[in-house]
Amino acid sequence: MKKIIFVLLIILASCKQETKNSELSRWEVHSSNVEIIRDDFGVPHIYGKTDADAVFGLLYAQCEDDFNRVERNYIWATGRLAEVEGEQALYSDLRAKLFMTEEEAITYYKNSPEWLKKLCDAFADGINYYLHKHPEVKPKLLTRFEPWMPMYFSEGSIGGDIERISIRKIKAFYESGMELPEMQLLQQQKKAEMAEPQGSNGIAIAGKLTQSGNAMLLINPHTSFFFRGEVHVVSEEGLNAYGAVTWGQFFVYQGFNEKTGWMHTSTYTDVMDEFKETIVKNDGNLFYQYGEELRPVDSTEVTLQYITPEGLKEKSFPAYRTHHGPITHTVDGQWTASAMMWEPVRALEQSYIRTKQDGYKGFRDMMDIRTNSSNNTVYADAEGNIAYFHGNFVPKRDVQFDYSKPVDGSNPQTDWQGLHSVDENILVLNPENGWIQNCNSTPFTSALEFSPKKEDYPYYMSRNQENFRGIHAIKLLKDRSGYTLDSLIQMAHDPYLPAFEALIPGLIKAYNDSDTKNPKLKEPIERLKNWDYRTSKESVAMTLAHFYGMRYYREGKYPEGLSAMERIVFWGSELGEQLQIFERTLDQLTADFGTWQKPWGEINRYQRTSGDIRQTFNDNKPSVSVGFASGTWGALAAYGARYTTEGTKKIYGTRGNSFVAAVEFGDKVKAKTILAGGQSGDPNSPHFDDQTQMYINMKFKDAAYYKDDVLKIAQSRYHLENNNRLSTLFTFAFF
Repeated sequence: MKKIIFVLLIILASCKQETKNSELSRWEVHSSNVEIIRDDFGVPHIYGKTDADAVFGLLYAQCEDDFNRVERNYIWATGRLAEVEGEQALYSDLRAKLFMTEEEAITYYKNSPEWLKKLCDAFADGINYYLHKHPEVKPKLLTRFEPWMPMYFSEGSIGGDIERISIRKIKAFYESGMELPEMQLLQQQKKAEMAEPQGSNGIAIAGKLTQSGNAMLLINPHTSFFFRGEVHVVSEEGLNAYGAVTWGQFFVYQGFNEKTGWMHTSTYTDVMDEFKETIVKNDGNLFYQYGEELRPVDSTEVTLQYITPEGLKEKSFPAYRTHHGPITHTVDGQWTASAMMWEPVRALEQSYIRTKQDGYKGFRDMMDIRTNSSNNTVYADAEGNIAYFHGNFVPKRDVQFDYSKPVDGSNPQTDWQGLHSVDENILVLNPENGWIQNCNSTPFTSALEFSPKKEDYPYYMSRNQENFRGIHAIKLLKDRSGYTLDSLIQMAHDPYLPAFEALIPGLIKAYNDSDTKNPKLKEPIERLKNWDYRTSKESVAMTLAHFYGMRYYREGKYPEGLSAMERIVFWGSELGEQLQIFERTLDQLTADFGTWQKPWGEINRYQRTSGDIRQTFNDNKPSVSVGFASGTWGALAAYGARYTTEGTKKIYGTRGNSFVAAVEFGDKVKAKTILAGGQSGDPNSPHFDDQTQMYINMKFKDAAYYKDDVLKIAQSRYHLENNNRLSTLFTFAFF
């Protein structure tokens, strides 16, 4: 018996070694087909023989730049965050598992088209090969990546739709089956209102408005800083995409190729719904009412691990689902299912296919896959077309129901009735005015008088809600021509802040109309009265306006149901609060900085001292003065901050302009780009912060798209099988 066991162990060990050798051989085949050229800002230009080779090299290069973020995105997406961050992350993990288990992800991967399966294999191989070649890198959790993991992270936006599902509501339901208390809901709502607005700016300019006669595209996502890297990935199978990649994904999410460019902005399209289920218990089993029938509730168990000082512990949860989606919370005492787009394979297909289109027809056909759920798309191409797709995945609904609120899941009429086609969705193509803009604002002003009309679409297609960035963009674009890449960049950083033109006059009027004028307010009011509503490092008025506006968000009294923009406009009414809030603002500034006469750039700062995903800030450490302002006030070049940093008084940017590109399409594509900080997440790298001052001073770098141009600025060039980074001097000697 012992001999049999011994032989079996030898066979098992042999099989494992054979598998490892086979895997290593596969890695080496890929690596021999990949070359990476790093330019003078560390941007990787990846050249592969096949698309799979290029994906392999792309993931390897991403790991070189910031393995920490690559790993973190998949720890979060696959529902294993609590194994790193502890029990407080359990409900983030449960949310991920409610929508897809690991077994389901594996099945999706196995059922993928062969071409997509090869890319998923190359994704895992590229990261695993990096870890094999860099044993000094110690992952926090994921020591091996699997080809099914991209199924969890297929669409590219920051968090995607799933982050809109409230973790607090999931916790309240799965801990006690109760609703979140109204007070907590109000606190959640207030916190969301106070946050820096998420989203992006996309602007497309037709050739008739440019000096060259070529169409142009502004790619201006507003994400967390360092959330995406800048890459250029090329294969001999037609891939040649440049732009921003979300760490760990194998497609360029916002960018361009030689013929087309695409920019995504967060959408107002209604793509998620809540269905209140009528639950019935019968003989210990759960059913839900659907029309005249009772259907069984799908019930499984999810076991999650979480780290503690004593080691890993486990906690199990029931997981409930109806045909509408997983049960995530309760509304009015009823279990409620959350419905959203969940087609990982098709979403991954669309995300990749988008990068290889060479004209409007192909791009339009790609959009008909209809899985780009959380975003709009602003588009331009070398044929001279400009376009705007408002949303992409839009379920058809019965308009007699109000889907802005939870609907009755027991009524079959509330079910989704398929998807709207691209032609049925809100679409703008080559408007006569020659430009299109979307700043997460209404599509009904996207092309001024040539915009779509609200009455032509179902109400759930979009809210007709403007914001100050949209107002700002329209003001800049109207009656303007002669664009160059440089003037497009300059326009994208225009310092005017329209929110303060709506807000500040009410404060000044309140002061002028007051019977007893507080002498304490006289000089600061005078500063604001003489201000042109433009932000700059030197502006004291900008400091006053920002802190006054933020305090009014916290303390102002205004009617319920107003949008953020409507509240700012409403502040001009006779509430009798402006002067008291302004005085408290002055007191705060004086207490924090010794004076209210503080130039904006002395308070508004950029600081990055580590490669940590969540930055810590310190007023005593070096930081850089920034003249940009929050998107709340209408700044296109949004510079959002986290205002609750413990132990600091200054403001430190955390989100907004992150990757920006201005692109011109013609016989050859031309582009200029910038990153907040730099390409690398390693503080010891020269590319950790080498773009910081350029970013602040609006000095963009030329994007090298063609290989001859790449070689002119190459700082290193290497094949992955030997992973030797050769200096530019040696590059030309050996290649």
